[in-house]
Amino acid sequence: MFKHAVITGFLSQTKDRFAVYNHPLNLAEKIKLLSTIEGMGGAELVYPYEVYPDIADTLLGLLSDNGVRLAAINVNVKGEPEFASGGLTSPDAAVRQHAIQFIKDAMDFAARVGADKVTCCPLSDGYEYHFQSDYNETWKRLQEAFGEAASYRPDMPLFIEYKPNEVRGRCFLEDAAKTIILINTLGAKNLGVTLDYGHSLYGGNNPAEELALLHDAGIRTYVHINDNDATWDWDFFCGSRNLMSYIEFIFYLKRYGYQDWLTSDASPTRVDIVKMFAANVRITNRLSARIDEIGMSSFEELLKHREYMDVWKALEEGFLRI
Repeated sequence: MFKHAVITGFLSQTKDRFAVYNHPLNLAEKIKLLSTIEGMGGAELVYPYEVYPDIADTLLGLLSDNGVRLAAINVNVKGEPEFASGGLTSPDAAVRQHAIQFIKDAMDFAARVGADKVTCCPLSDGYEYHFQSDYNETWKRLQEAFGEAASYRPDMPLFIEYKPNEVRGRCFLEDAAKTIILINTLGAKNLGVTLDYGHSLYGGNNPAEELALLHDAGIRTYVHINDNDATWDWDFFCGSRNLMSYIEFIFYLKRYGYQDWLTSDASPTRVDIVKMFAANVRITNRLSARIDEIGMSSFEELLKHREYMDVWKALEEGFLRI
């Protein structure tokens, strides 16, 4: 059975360019609400806008009172005005150092509250136009930034989350392969990758294949779950648009013995918050249980078949019992 967590920002008010959804909740109210979601036991919290050094003791009390554990501390390196055109890769050394310090402070906070990882998605580090960025120089800055952050606390795992675009037209770290190159170049043992299922999907990749790539590269992986239509990061609930892809992804998680949290990174804009995140837990666990019923060895045998229609028939019999 998988461990399930949620990014707590999605339990409160969210907004897009045109509308505002749900009611604003404070940290105590979000953690209390999380505790009511069946099967949900972990929280990923955003530093420094949701949690910060002065709130550490209060946070520990809230978690304890509600039976919630920490899945990760998510450090936001895009929110400050000076990060708008890139924080970790800014031409301005002072801006870069400010962004790096955010990560270092998040690592210290994570250690203080007992979190076992920090995750960071450098969304403002990218470009929109040709001849807008010196690719060699920005890649060098990205290496230096994550290298300095990782070496600051070798005891604290730092996971890098890639994304094709948003808030930039194209992010410098847009897929698993490039993120693997970065980590292998740096050689820091505490660097890992946050694989967001939806980021992989709408980036034109196969989440299960990228998971396999990370596994074979020996890189520790932390997973965000959701779904979309492969055109944008809609953060739909799991399996709602790409069920067979999600089944394959779960199979590979089980194949590799994934033990970390499956953290819901999904946006309940027009549906009930509690019901949507409960669905993420329920759907994931039911598919996992069905794979167990069929047998992992049966799936391994399917991968050896040369005639795919035989494979599809077996999948029909296993999952399309109408």
